[in-house]
Amino acid sequence: MQIPKINVPAQINKVKSISQEDLVKAINTCYEKTMQGLPGVKSSYDLADEYLSKYHDPKIAAERLINAQVKKCTTSGFVTGLGGLITMAVAIPADLTACIFVQLQMISAIAVLGGYDPKDDEVRTVAYICLTGESVSEALNKMGVKIGQKVGTKLIDKIPGKLLVKINQKLGGMIFTKFGTKGVINLCDLVPVVGGVIGGGFNYATTRKIGKIATKEFLK
Repeated sequence: MQIPKINVPAQINKVKSISQEDLVKAINTCYEKTMQGLPGVKSSYDLADEYLSKYHDPKIAAERLINAQVKKCTTSGFVTGLGGLITMAVAIPADLTACIFVQLQMISAIAVLGGYDPKDDEVRTVAYICLTGESVSEALNKMGVKIGQKVGTKLIDKIPGKLLVKINQKLGGMIFTKFGTKGVINLCDLVPVVGGVIGGGFNYATTRKIGKIATKEFLK
């Protein structure tokens, strides 16, 4: 079955549509780069260490980190430069790529603050759920995935292998639907675009919401 396309304004880097494969590939690439770092951009491990050494308390460090990531999303120069650093052979606009990277970098760094390793499959799955703007329990409920109460109390540590596979099978479609229901561009709350350049940066609300969800999931 052919995967449906999302219509995207042509002026955004001249991209007309984005497939589920392209979107998931971009998210996977961005997540890997959060753990590796980029030229002039710290890895999520180093970022977490920096904030923890400065604020000592993981929850306070997470709060300050969220504030910093929100500022990045509202700085058009930073977003434009970051988008140029993340190169991939998929039809994803650089501005959208930068948005995804900043949010995933925030999520994975918060995971590190909570004592988790972003390289773990369970942590990656929970990070991707956070990216949708849903809590884990909300997302699993929408996916129709049922879990036992004991597993649900500390899902990250106790996701059985078979359940993890089931969640991941449904997660790609959920992310695609989440982006598609409001339009890929609108989800990141881009404000006015003129000649393919963001004229005011990203709205901070989406990133802040995702940061709060990640804090709740990884710093219980």
